[in-house]
Amino acid sequence: MGLPEERGRSGSGSRGQEEAGAGGRARSWSPPPEVSRSAHVPSLQRYRELHRRSVEEPREFWGDIAKEFYWKTLCPGPFLRYNFDVTKGKIFIEWMKGASTNICYNVLDRNVHEKKLGDKVAFYWEGNEPGETTQITYHELLVQVCQFSNVLRKQGIQKGDRVAIYMPMIPELVVAMLACARIGALHSIVFAGFSSESLCERILDSSCSLLITTDAFYRGEKLVNLKELADEALQKCQEKGFPVRCCIVVKHLGRAELGMGDSPSQSPPIKRSCPDVQISWNQGIDLWWHELMQEAGDECEPEWCDAEDPLFILYTSGSTGKPKGVVHTVGGYMLYVATTFKYVFDFHAEDVFWCTADIGWITGHSYVTYGPLANGATSVLFEGIPTYPDVNRLWSIVDKYKVTKFYTAPTAIRLLMKFGDEPVTKHSRASLQVLGTVGEPINPEAWLWYHQVVGAQRCPIVDTFWQTETGGHMLTPLPGATPMKPGSATFPFFGVAPAILNESGEELEGEAEGYLVFKQPWPGIMRTVYGNHERFETTYFKKFPGYYVTGDGCRRDQDGYYWITGRIDDMLNVSGHLLSTAEVESALVEHEAVAEAAVVGHPHPVKGECLYCFVTLCDGHTFSPKLTEELKKQIREKIGPIATPDYIQNAPGLPKTRSGKIMRRVLRKIAQNDHDLGDTSTVADPSVISHLFSHRCLTIQ
Repeated sequence: MGLPEERGRSGSGSRGQEEAGAGGRARSWSPPPEVSRSAHVPSLQRYRELHRRSVEEPREFWGDIAKEFYWKTLCPGPFLRYNFDVTKGKIFIEWMKGASTNICYNVLDRNVHEKKLGDKVAFYWEGNEPGETTQITYHELLVQVCQFSNVLRKQGIQKGDRVAIYMPMIPELVVAMLACARIGALHSIVFAGFSSESLCERILDSSCSLLITTDAFYRGEKLVNLKELADEALQKCQEKGFPVRCCIVVKHLGRAELGMGDSPSQSPPIKRSCPDVQISWNQGIDLWWHELMQEAGDECEPEWCDAEDPLFILYTSGSTGKPKGVVHTVGGYMLYVATTFKYVFDFHAEDVFWCTADIGWITGHSYVTYGPLANGATSVLFEGIPTYPDVNRLWSIVDKYKVTKFYTAPTAIRLLMKFGDEPVTKHSRASLQVLGTVGEPINPEAWLWYHQVVGAQRCPIVDTFWQTETGGHMLTPLPGATPMKPGSATFPFFGVAPAILNESGEELEGEAEGYLVFKQPWPGIMRTVYGNHERFETTYFKKFPGYYVTGDGCRRDQDGYYWITGRIDDMLNVSGHLLSTAEVESALVEHEAVAEAAVVGHPHPVKGECLYCFVTLCDGHTFSPKLTEELKKQIREKIGPIATPDYIQNAPGLPKTRSGKIMRRVLRKIAQNDHDLGDTSTVADPSVISHLFSHRCLTIQ
């Protein structure tokens, strides 16, 4: 994509030992001198030159890359226009406005017709059970996407409409999102682990006119009746004055009844019978996916969209409690995910790529669907969990499909570390060339285990920092080119101009620690919060006018490497997913027994962070194990299982300032049993602190 190419391959690594130093510092890792670089990844010196050019001349740099894609009409005016400074007017970002294209056409039609990749496998699907497998080629995927595009159009879905998708990791999820993109509708994918309340909230916020879901699925041993949850959500929407007129249902657990398991061009087979699952049916609203597809034509002209037309909405937690609908647009997002995928993972045509993230998160959007398909890659689509039916599952899949590039979360790495090396080393893993991590900073111990045990000390690790809002990787090593330090996000990607600011908004040079911001736009940046541009400006641009504010703290070391130190606002990073403390607190106080609640993060050996909740009860209520379970259940129902607290402590009083503000800084110290509280002179009632320390939950770290 417009960058000079150099011969060789990445994939070999250091033979020495790495050591993590104090405070997350570590000696750098780099390939031994005899290891050549990839055909795609430039040398470190060349990378620095290209990066400088990409920042100083973004129009020329990204303009060259844009030539690799199909445009129905070219950009008639400025390639890039933007304003990052709220004091100078409305915040806006426009890349290639006026140019028209279709991202589905670029990732499917061109691969099939121009690049002759129709017979290439787009996805190997691996179900929850090891015996549940299928594959789908680029041609088969194109046909199914065209069919479902016609289904959507027949249901009245038009360009600009919003479609909610609430599905597990099955091929129909990819088909549904690409069909939306093909006809210019915005997909709003809701993670299948979220509650009916969360689904309802997202449907209402973006006024989705249609829902796509599944009958049910297994996550490990657990059966999830997704249709039941979807029905509850639609009932809540009805009660709030917004009836959704159509719900399309994939028969996933009931596939065997359809006799559709023999051909790879059909839906995946299902081996596990579920006679006890009752699927409710709402006549006049519910429609079976397979029946609609049987009647649909297999050709569908794409809707040609402006580069700045919205592509999808994806909700992320907000510090005010109400999720934000992050909006990404067609042209810039396409360029950015395609380019980051190609260079960060050192993609080659023969690779088998596996990103373990669920498509319900941004990682799945960018590096399960759009990024790999834009490059004509073969990927693994995995429905299951790392520990089912045993802790060997990930590595058996790596060997089964000869995975070359593997991308997962530090949470999964820490979880599997607990079971020792043997479940990993009993598998070959010889195909692996590059390992990646995503979702949160990885601690050096987990990084070293990942490199030494999983990668057998020969695979570079790309530790990527980015956000739902950024669309793609922002700070990352390039495999085989960048000397790495365990736990560091390393360097900015092409077009990314980071800075570290102090509380006064001054840029800090050299070694520094402060607020991580970006000085100018990159193509994949979000354009707005759906239906609330004022919130977009306030959240990301108001604190430091002229900069995009990430909300993360960051340290830059003497070598220019970036180390993410965590959220600065009231957000928690649980298993790589952001949760709003305000959202959890709101769910707690809805219980009749709770008068007030405060939620903080607590270190967790697997999840990174977990939730530690303090609850003040109303008069007449007593704290008990039964109440604790009720509160956990309420949070699961209101938000989803991922937000379930590990600890709930009775708090007859909370440490507050004289103006009534809860001092969460002090609560974090109490949760961690850290008596070094610093200045507590502003606490209205210091005795509250002593009481909370003496009654804190017994925690593990």
